[in-house]
Amino acid sequence: MGQVLETFGMVKCKPIGTPLEVGRQLFKANESDDALPYREAVGSLTYLMVGTRPDLAFAIGKLSRFFSCYGKEHWAAIKRFLRYVKGSMEKGLVFYKSSSCVLQGYSDADWAGDHETRRSTTGFTFIFGGAAVSWGSKLQKTVALSTMEAEYMAPCEASKEAVWLIKLVQSVASQGLQTAISGGAINIKVGNGGCIDFAKNSVEHKRTKHIDIRYHFVREAITTDKVTLDNCAADDMVADRMTKELGKTKHDKHVEAMGLC
Repeated sequence: MGQVLETFGMVKCKPIGTPLEVGRQLFKANESDDALPYREAVGSLTYLMVGTRPDLAFAIGKLSRFFSCYGKEHWAAIKRFLRYVKGSMEKGLVFYKSSSCVLQGYSDADWAGDHETRRSTTGFTFIFGGAAVSWGSKLQKTVALSTMEAEYMAPCEASKEAVWLIKLVQSVASQGLQTAISGGAINIKVGNGGCIDFAKNSVEHKRTKHIDIRYHFVREAITTDKVTLDNCAADDMVADRMTKELGKTKHDKHVEAMGLC
C-alpha cells in the first residue's frame, strides 16, 4: 500500500475515514485528460481490493466506469480514495479459530444507483471463520423497474458464488470442515422480503414476466437445497458496503463485520 501512495504522490496526505463522499455523483467527461494517471491508479487499487480489501470493492467498481472519460473531478475522487487507503493501511482480514466455520452470505442492491444509466449495483459478501472470503460489487446488466427486481437480481449473483464456494470448500477442506457446510444449504441474507417471496414462487405475473430468465437461477438453487434466503435488517446488511457510499459510522460497522481489523 505504501508503494501505491508513493507512486501517486500521496504519502504525506491527510487520512480520511471513508473511500467515497456520500451523495457525490460522478459523470462522464467529454474527453479523457491523458495527463492524469487515472487508469494506473484504479489498476493499483484494484490489486489491493482483490487480495485482502473487500471494503474497497464498491469504490473500485464505481471509479472503473470512467476509464475512457475521466477528468479532474474523477482524479479528485481517486485522491480521496488514496487518503482512505492511507488511513486504513493497518487493516487486514483476521480469521479466528473460535469463529463459526459455516459460510454465511449477504446480498444487497442499490436500486437505480447509477444516475446516468439508472442501472442498479449488486453487492455480495460471504463470511467464513469470522471474515470475508468472497465478495463482489458490480453494475447490473439491465435496468430494474423496482427495488424488488433489483434485489432479486442480486441474490442470483450471490447464489452462483455460493454454489462455487461449496464445491471449492468440499474439494480442499478436511472432513470436519466439509460437514459444517454439507449438512444444509448456504444461507444468504437479503434486504427485501418481496424478492424472497418471488424467488420461492415459480408463478409468473405481468409485473415480473419481463425479468431475464438467467436471474431465475436463484430459484433452482433454492429448490435443490443449495441456498436459502432470509430477510435481513438494513443496519445488519454487511453487503450494503458493496452497493453505495456510506457514512463513517455505518461504514466502520460493516467493515468490522467483514473481519477487517
